Amino acid sequence: MKAFPHTYEKTIDGHIATCTNTGMDLRDWFAGLAIQGLAMESIAFQGLGVKQGVQFAYEIADAMMEARVQE
Repeated sequence: MKAFPHTYEKTIDGHIATCTNTGMDLRDWFAGLAIQGLAMESIAFQGLGVKQGVQFAYEIADAMMEARVQE
């Protein structure tokens, strides 16, 4: 699933074509939001270390993706 899909039309050789900009993965968007929160809470982030912090951000993103499916 993409975070910011966008469909638009453009003219190619005189014909109108529908194009889709697929955007970034929703999981990556969620992980980016999670890492911002972890970085802002420096005590938690320093306790984890950078690599573990990033892994934790993706664990949060995965949980968010799973929660979307359950709705």
